[in-house]
Amino acid sequence: MVSIAGSKKLKRQMAPSFWGITRKGKRFVVTVHPGAHSKHRSIPSAVLLRDTLGAVSTLREAKKSIYSGNVEVDGVKRTSLHHGIGLMDVVELGGTGDIYRMVPSGGAILKPVKIEAAEKDRKICRVTSKTSISGGRTQIGFHDGRSLISDEKVSVGDSCLVQVPGQKILKVARMEKGAHAVVTRGTNAGSTGTISGMQDGTFTLSRMATLDIGGREIKIPTDMLLVVGADGPLIRIQ
Repeated sequence: MVSIAGSKKLKRQMAPSFWGITRKGKRFVVTVHPGAHSKHRSIPSAVLLRDTLGAVSTLREAKKSIYSGNVEVDGVKRTSLHHGIGLMDVVELGGTGDIYRMVPSGGAILKPVKIEAAEKDRKICRVTSKTSISGGRTQIGFHDGRSLISDEKVSVGDSCLVQVPGQKILKVARMEKGAHAVVTRGTNAGSTGTISGMQDGTFTLSRMATLDIGGREIKIPTDMLLVVGADGPLIRIQ
């Protein structure tokens, strides 16, 4: 059987701070394998269980839980210790009834927030690409690697409330003046506010948005924003 490319471990000192691991301990820690999310913006499932959530105490316990199918991400059982869990992913822990959504918060690009079971099949996905295909239809690509064919009129930068794992668009939130958005990375990660202005990009400069955060305005590239609703968040993000 062919082995998966890439190292299966990472030096503890090199791990991102938002993983929540201690800096003293064993030299190596489980790392993220290539997948839907960037390895710099996701948490491996074993680390999430043991260090971020504290649901288990040791890697042995994490392995037992994951290999037994007790971890579901967006409604799909994930049995790899290295599966990367990223922005807006919904994690359900079997046997406990606990459900979490991974959101930016307090300057960290990922933190788990507990949600109700009624929201576990809802996820906000940022549109990152769209391609015209035969039949006049459009294939839409999202930030978490998923794609679907739809007749919805969307633009890159807009967000869709998607039913998971059913792959159905329930609502579209457009990147426009007046929309509510959350900063996904940088020093303002987790800050939410209203878009008060938009500025088109150029060949060398990114498209910019002015975000009003409680009376404080910041200019920020639109690719660092996730629109969460027109009049307010469509789902719980805090």
